[in-house]
Amino acid sequence: MNRLRPRAFVAEFIGTFALIFVGVGSIAMDFITKGHVGLTGIALAHGLTIAAMASATAAVSGGHLNPAVTFAAWVGRQIGPLNAVGYWIAQCLGAIAAAALLHFVIPGSALQAVNVGTPAPAAGLGGGAALVLEAVLTFFLVFVIFGTAIDARAPKVGALFIGLTVSLDVLMGGPLTGAAMNPARWLGPALMGGGGLGNWWIYSIGPLAGATAAALVYMFVLAEAVTSGVERRPFPLGPSAAERSAES
Repeated sequence: MNRLRPRAFVAEFIGTFALIFVGVGSIAMDFITKGHVGLTGIALAHGLTIAAMASATAAVSGGHLNPAVTFAAWVGRQIGPLNAVGYWIAQCLGAIAAAALLHFVIPGSALQAVNVGTPAPAAGLGGGAALVLEAVLTFFLVFVIFGTAIDARAPKVGALFIGLTVSLDVLMGGPLTGAAMNPARWLGPALMGGGGLGNWWIYSIGPLAGATAAALVYMFVLAEAVTSGVERRPFPLGPSAAERSAES
């Protein structure tokens, strides 16, 4: 029987809230400062927030902060289905709450000008191409998560490299799709004045497909070679071994 982990849900809510609050805020600040923040600043805002919040929530929830990451953890049988759903709800609620609060702390004209920081395909980029790009960028992110936070021989600074991967993905994909890599990053702003759910399939199917591909590649192609002769530690992105056993 699954044992729900409410403290983990709270941690996921807070961490995802911070990502959307700072990420969308940086996009609005770029408009207010007439481009002084720039793409590099926006990329760093997202990446540094992930690095900080993934570290802060790792001991409680594993610091997923992304439904696609949670889905990859479920694919890897490291989190039970009920807790996975709880994570998704907490992440989406955190994103919605952050986008709503931004309306109170940032001038409405700035938020409207940037469409509440809602990721969207660039002009001339087809929906199919946008979906593929989101899938590839999410593959990179989840691949790095497996390689730095799951592998037993990985350095103890996985959250830093995960944050850096978010930044490099934004630097490449930001001008094209917004480089969401995260259904919650798109959903919160989209619902809070960012244009609605028209692109839902790009920003849900793309990240989930990329995350699944990365999890499967690492688990079935790389994991044995990388961890050969090394005792594998419990998957830090999910519950502890005892909790996983209780969920079985």
